[in-house]
Amino acid sequence: MEVGFVGLGIMGRPMALNLIRGGHSLRVWARRAESMQPLVEAGALACASAADAARGAQVVFSMVADAPDVAEVALGVGGVADGAAPGSIFIDMSTIAPAAARDIAGRLSERGIDMLDAPVSGGEAGAINGALTIMVGGKAAAFERVRPLFECLGKSITLIGESGAGQVAKACNQVVTGVSVAVIAEAFNFARINGVDVGRVREALLGGFAASRILDNHGGRMLARNFRPGFKAWMHQKDLRIVLDEAHSLGIALPTAAVTAQLFNAMSGSGLGEDDSVGVLKLYERLSGGEAQ
Repeated sequence: MEVGFVGLGIMGRPMALNLIRGGHSLRVWARRAESMQPLVEAGALACASAADAARGAQVVFSMVADAPDVAEVALGVGGVADGAAPGSIFIDMSTIAPAAARDIAGRLSERGIDMLDAPVSGGEAGAINGALTIMVGGKAAAFERVRPLFECLGKSITLIGESGAGQVAKACNQVVTGVSVAVIAEAFNFARINGVDVGRVREALLGGFAASRILDNHGGRMLARNFRPGFKAWMHQKDLRIVLDEAHSLGIALPTAAVTAQLFNAMSGSGLGEDDSVGVLKLYERLSGGEAQ
């Protein structure tokens, strides 16, 4: 299948590579030309714009930072809509507000282009290994057409509902993961301040009801003090802003998500925004009188 891909950052680059490995012909575009080079070396065609990437492609993916970026690459001058043919499918795998996804889908529909909002969970490792969790909103017929492409990228692929539904599921995911990372960091810092072996505490917790994939994976990274970004703290800050904006519009309480959002705000404000979100451990350490060595 002829596929376009727009946005080749930490997540987009390995995802695009997995589509090539899956036997698909790829047309790629990114704002920085150097971001396209690894894809060109793997056999992709570098394009001059998002519109160029969409020309001749049945499906175009985007993986960019936020809703304004999605709107620009989809509908702006030189965007996907300027190059895509009626009947093609635009798949946005970024994390944006559900209302923004529905708005962009509606505007593309006027041009004869179906949109699926398909945000992902799994971070850089999941993108590299083709093991992402993909949450999809949009038409069932469009979803079935592109399922083989999704299968190159992820292991868990779920059609949640109509346009915007994938973004609602991702918002739920970011609440659960954000709160979990923050509370594990809080517990680890508590153990450290009490002078006990944090590694043994984690080992004990993994054997009980507190066990989780986040305690295993993210907790292990905290112990190793591996704060290299697979998912940057400022990105989790942005995602929880989306969650809280949605909560305000609905008039509902999300108190735990709100507190966690403040922690990620503090990370960004104290120079830790480029760290992985597990770097919230360093924030707790600073609040407790100095970072662990």
